[in-house]
Amino acid sequence: MINRKNVARVAGVGAAATVALGLFSTGAANADTFVPLPGGSITKTLSDGTVVTISLTGESANINPSMGSTPLHRNAWVSGSAQVSVSGDGGGSIFPGYTVGCQVNISGGGATGGVEGTADWSGDTVTGGVGATSGGNLTLGPGQSQSFYVLDLEQADDFGNEAHKKRNKFKNGSGSVTWADETIGLSGCAGYAQARAFVSVEVETDNVITWTTLWGQPFSLG
Repeated sequence: MINRKNVARVAGVGAAATVALGLFSTGAANADTFVPLPGGSITKTLSDGTVVTISLTGESANINPSMGSTPLHRNAWVSGSAQVSVSGDGGGSIFPGYTVGCQVNISGGGATGGVEGTADWSGDTVTGGVGATSGGNLTLGPGQSQSFYVLDLEQADDFGNEAHKKRNKFKNGSGSVTWADETIGLSGCAGYAQARAFVSVEVETDNVITWTTLWGQPFSLG
């Protein structure tokens, strides 16, 4: 499989995994299709009065509808940037990722494949957070969906051993994560497939710990 994934993994406030946006080919069989996406923004007031704003900007997808010359394979390279602001100098963690579905409507509720337990993907908040895996190489059949996180940050744990984190922590009221050419590789789906970005944020204040999710616009994988 062609691997155009080129994402730097870094940790810290305002961490960025940034490379050049994916290019699209022209005039070739099975040419890639570049899809600009609108991103989005939500603002939520927590029970203690803290105001949280999550934004998704610079979002795009570069889609190849048939990797391996078979309709069972799709490949896409996705890019975007997530920004979070919390009033009162609060902090938390940012978990960016994507949900991918095969012949399932992921623009509404009920897409629960690939999560830990049952979650409603249609709302702003997913109870307990998105229990997604890391890595975007997925095998899905009709009616199935699965989610994965963009980040895989390497850092030492409390005992000096290597640990992998799927989030970027922030403090002092703001944080961000940027990614580019993150691979979505889908196998086994003989029907219509689509994907959708999400940015889940766990916010911590002196009085509240809560989880909020911003959803991007669904887009076709072919």
